Amino acid sequence: MQLIILFTFLAVLSILAAVFLGTAEYRQSSKFDLKRRLRRMAKDRKAESMSEGLRSEILKEEPPFDKFLSHIPYLNTLDKRLDQAGLKISTARFLLIVSALLLFGFIFSFVITKLFWFSLLFVILLLAAPPIYLDIMKKKRIEKFTELFPEALTMIARSLRAGHSFTSAIQLIGQEIADPVGELFKTAYDQQQLGMRITDTLDNMNERMDSLDLRFFTTAIAINIEVGGNLAEILDNLANTIRERLRIRRQIQVYTAQGRMSGYVLAAMPIVTFVIFQFLLPDYERVMLEEELGRYILLLAVFMQVIGFLVIRKIINIRI
Repeated sequence: MQLIILFTFLAVLSILAAVFLGTAEYRQSSKFDLKRRLRRMAKDRKAESMSEGLRSEILKEEPPFDKFLSHIPYLNTLDKRLDQAGLKISTARFLLIVSALLLFGFIFSFVITKLFWFSLLFVILLLAAPPIYLDIMKKKRIEKFTELFPEALTMIARSLRAGHSFTSAIQLIGQEIADPVGELFKTAYDQQQLGMRITDTLDNMNERMDSLDLRFFTTAIAINIEVGGNLAEILDNLANTIRERLRIRRQIQVYTAQGRMSGYVLAAMPIVTFVIFQFLLPDYERVMLEEELGRYILLLAVFMQVIGFLVIRKIINIRI
């Protein structure tokens, strides 16, 4: 009994720690985002106008733990993935949050099942949650970017026709368009002001936003810089193409709505049935919860259910 109380206390403590760590940096997100951008500029040797003294001064403020993580093969790309997901949080803090949640998952599983190896296996499965979460946030950010991008292209084209420079048009987008488009162009403008060539800032935009539409845009700009041409007309055509593709995508979502709903129902049905039987006939499922073999069967069922749901999503996910 005392062990359960201790584990419950640790579980609650880990959740509180995760919440605190997750919200503390958001309270100063603008300041953190500025420091992150300056550190990236200092690490990027393309910023030719940045003096070595300023470069070393900026890198000196990098937290030691973040500096250590940057030398670990997988974790050195985690900061880039966090940026692509739109999370204004440091790599170290993200790892601390994940560790706290994994500790909570282990304690919760051990209190319920009282099986160490089962709880350990549960934590190993939970390790897949952070990458999945980052991929989901990245996908949502790309979708929001795609929705706003045609408006930004049209605004750039109008600015060019009005006689403004391309740099001024980028600055205007950073001020007038909502994030993530505005934030991305604002960063590009700041980098260009700090000495980066415009082609290098465009490459950095592609690294921060994995969007095919953005790559078309940056390629068009790069070609226009080399050979010239009517850039405003090119951007208008690109904006119209993106709008048309978005219209077709919405139509496909309507046509595949029944398939998506079937997938959700099939995924939820076993869970709902299990809960109903637990209330109406608790003895019927007791053997599955109390026997070790029953718990393994439940774990296998959950695993197969997740696989089935992902397969259905893959079938109905038609890319345009």
